[in-house]
Amino acid sequence: MYDQLIESGDLPIARKSVLPGTGFFLPDSLEADLEDEQTAAALEGAEVAVVADPDADGLACVALLREAYDDVRDVPEPESDDEDEDEDPSLEEIEPTPHEVALLPASPHDIEDALERVADHAAEGIDLYVCDLAPDKYEYVEDELEAATETAESIAWYDHHQWDDDVAAAVRAAGVDLVVGDSDEECSADVVSRSLEYDFSPMYEELAAVTRDHDLWLREDQRSDDLADYAYWTDPAEYVEVVREYGVDLPDWVQEFIEERRVEKEALIEQATMRAEFREIGDYTVGVTYGRCSQNEVAEAMRERGADASVIVKPAGSASIRGTDEFDRCHEVAGKVNGGGHPKAAGCKPDIYDDMLDYATHWTSRGAVAKQVILDAFRDVVEAETESESPDDSEA
Repeated sequence: MYDQLIESGDLPIARKSVLPGTGFFLPDSLEADLEDEQTAAALEGAEVAVVADPDADGLACVALLREAYDDVRDVPEPESDDEDEDEDPSLEEIEPTPHEVALLPASPHDIEDALERVADHAAEGIDLYVCDLAPDKYEYVEDELEAATETAESIAWYDHHQWDDDVAAAVRAAGVDLVVGDSDEECSADVVSRSLEYDFSPMYEELAAVTRDHDLWLREDQRSDDLADYAYWTDPAEYVEVVREYGVDLPDWVQEFIEERRVEKEALIEQATMRAEFREIGDYTVGVTYGRCSQNEVAEAMRERGADASVIVKPAGSASIRGTDEFDRCHEVAGKVNGGGHPKAAGCKPDIYDDMLDYATHWTSRGAVAKQVILDAFRDVVEAETESESPDDSEA
């Protein structure tokens, strides 16, 4: 296949909005080989491994752990070269430094792969932390977690998502120190901050607070959007070291990078918002749309148009589900379609893609099948809610 067929960088926004990024088209085997190499390099000489979601919350957890372990920092105070004062410094010019606390990025759908890599590549007696991730079922991680416990001296798991009681009990029974925070009050960085026996400076307390502002969708501190966008657009390792050096007040060269990327971000948000449709399910209005976009902003736009909950289906096949004060059972909806999350913010990837023809249909129909499956899950949750409300309960 020609490279230009899968590269989306130069596509018009309307076409880029409906297709997945280049990484989607890489074979899993090739990606797995690359991740094995990266994991082995990251764990070489490391005394601590952190498996974390590479969003702002998960990466804040890594920053806190590196501070607690007195790990090195990579980012010096940036200075423009005297011969070219207009050129901004970047981490590409900074010689990487091995870390005692190794970062291993993982998504909610590949926690088990990351745990397996720790078992395969980490030194005996390493400390292992898992942050901002929750398995939907214990069976998904059972074998890999057992292998990791044979390698690691200790395992701590810090999270704030909605955990099934049986899954949590099984993880603890495996010898893991599991701490799950209140998903309405804390982000995972909060959980790490209060769980470690370390006196964090005000800079790190502020990092956790501003991260929480975005992760819980409080939207009271505009800097939280900057953190979320920067974490999404840059390399995870770069993000961790930049926030360790500068805290939540990002330097000018990062702000300029963010502003440049936001031009396209706003255009993709507009595309997805224009496709939005609304369905009445029970007493709730559910907005549903499709596109490669920033899901929180699109969900907010649908909320402003009357949606009690929103579904944003992505070209790669996954979907984000966002709720409001009126609908706070998003994790239950996601749980019915191969996902999970919080009461007001969840994610899933319906098991409906058997081959590339299914994906081709997904792109050309703007996610029609995925939309229908998720809306059916909404109906199941709403019907169950209605049936559980007896007349006595309503009067009470």
